[in-house]
Amino acid sequence: MVTTHYFIPKKHTSSLENGSFQWSAPSNIALVKYWGKKDQQIPANPSVSFTLNHCKTITKLTFVKKENQNTLLFDLLFEGQPKEDFKPKIQKFLERIEKYLPFLREYHFTIDTQNTFPHSSGIASSASGMAALALCLMSLEKALNPAMTDDYFYQKASFLARLGSGSACRSIKGQLVVWGQQQNITGSTDLYGIPFPNAVHANFKNYQDTILLVDKGEKQVSSTLGHDLMHQHPYAERRFEQAHENLDTLQAIFESGDLDQFIKVVESEALTLHAMMMTSMPYFILMKPRTLEIISAIWSFRKDTKIPVCFTLDAGANVHVLYPEAVAEKVLQFIKDKLVGFCQNGQYICDQIGDGALPMAN
Repeated sequence: MVTTHYFIPKKHTSSLENGSFQWSAPSNIALVKYWGKKDQQIPANPSVSFTLNHCKTITKLTFVKKENQNTLLFDLLFEGQPKEDFKPKIQKFLERIEKYLPFLREYHFTIDTQNTFPHSSGIASSASGMAALALCLMSLEKALNPAMTDDYFYQKASFLARLGSGSACRSIKGQLVVWGQQQNITGSTDLYGIPFPNAVHANFKNYQDTILLVDKGEKQVSSTLGHDLMHQHPYAERRFEQAHENLDTLQAIFESGDLDQFIKVVESEALTLHAMMMTSMPYFILMKPRTLEIISAIWSFRKDTKIPVCFTLDAGANVHVLYPEAVAEKVLQFIKDKLVGFCQNGQYICDQIGDGALPMAN
């Protein structure tokens, strides 16, 4: 079994004075939700997600060797401009991962990051952002340790990303990624995400995700606070059991291609996530009236047309509309006719599942 010590490196075998690496990493959308965590970003329950394709963060890491190695030193740019309010989170991340990347104090870093989706669009960028940064840092470690295997590279990138944002560990690989120990999924672990290793039916190939931007404002409750509320939650233990059960059910669904059962599990998971927030103390309602209008419209459309379209939600008001590629034309027409009016400024993003993060030329 892999432990955290596996990711503490020996001395590096090469040296590097300066250079840069650039990666793109996608966002992801959980089908079985992760909600509740232990120390060191260990999940209280396993999750599985679709890796997205178009909604991603592109990060360039430039590094120069420095003389004073007493401090962690970095500049942070967002779309080419200094972004001081992002720095505390990155500082905390670097401090958290330093034992696994002991070269961090040897360099002055410039982190230049941008998203392919609009900033403040209501799509969480922490997963894609932390994944992209972790991959850039791993590229530097691989340059210092050229014998590193690809398997180790990606496992450790996911492991590090998790320490920045839990769900970021699911943004390294695609198309379906499992994070968290699940008895009958070989290789599953709490330490990093793995590509779903079992059979997946053709029905789920190129699955579509249209993200309806209902509310582009700041989150009403931070993810950290939301996860912490599970510690004293009266229904937490049953919820964690349910996540294991639903992941088992989804495994069979991925193999059989049963879209009706897929819809039941995915929508139930989304509503359960919000039910946990509504029954915590303090309690939160993160859905907006327009979120409920969209859900109701999707249910009516599915009932009337028998088209297998469903929704899922993150910890917010926006709605991810999920559907097979084969029905894309009809569902997109439905979205334009019936759902766009519920979106803030009529905004929505068309995406689909993708293969994960990619290195980019500098």
